[in-house]
Amino acid sequence: MRLLLTRPQEDAASIGEALRARGHVPVLAPLMEVRFRDGPALSLDKVQAILATSANGVRAIVRRCARRDLPLFAVGPQTAQTARAAGFQRVVNAGGDSAALAERAAAELDPAKGALFHAAGAETAGRLAQTLCARGFAVESAVLYEAVPVAALPETAARALRADALDGVLLFSPRSARIFADLVAAAGLAAHAARLKAYCISAATAGALEKLAFAGVKVADSPNQESMLALLPPSGS
Repeated sequence: MRLLLTRPQEDAASIGEALRARGHVPVLAPLMEVRFRDGPALSLDKVQAILATSANGVRAIVRRCARRDLPLFAVGPQTAQTARAAGFQRVVNAGGDSAALAERAAAELDPAKGALFHAAGAETAGRLAQTLCARGFAVESAVLYEAVPVAALPETAARALRADALDGVLLFSPRSARIFADLVAAAGLAAHAARLKAYCISAATAGALEKLAFAGVKVADSPNQESMLALLPPSGS
């Protein structure tokens, strides 16, 4: 299958490799550009653990803080893998979404032992902190990066859609799904998108595609990369 990958360039690398290993052909068309925010080094002296809701959160904190001794609670396996590769000594994989991350952190950490630090993106700041504050934790949240939508559908995607050269599209968040739907409609390619199958990481992601029709929409059982890959039929089928 030829599958459109809409994730930012660095995030698309691992799933692109996984798709090739399964005999599929990834077509990269990032819909957002990740921009890291510069600033002074972060002091985490009174923090007992770091919370990361994305691999970009890990990359962002690595740019601003040299400490790797604090436990890092990661939203899912790709974020956890990024944290381990960055040198964090204890990484806890919540294996789900921000709600799962909050539950795991609350179960393993003690509010009396210090604050939690959320390495947030502009779109994720506040929600996780609110949940954990209600459980008695002090949460420091800093926006360290933002994912900025591209102005127009990437030419790789537009060209493949016009040629009806795609079998499906992989979408990893409601926001990316909305951006995809908006840009495809603006490019006048909705009829071509209707030939595709949409593979979505969550029901909310599938719901954000309401502007477009598809040949089929499938939703992952769990909000992670492995569940997304499990949606795909074997190569050649």
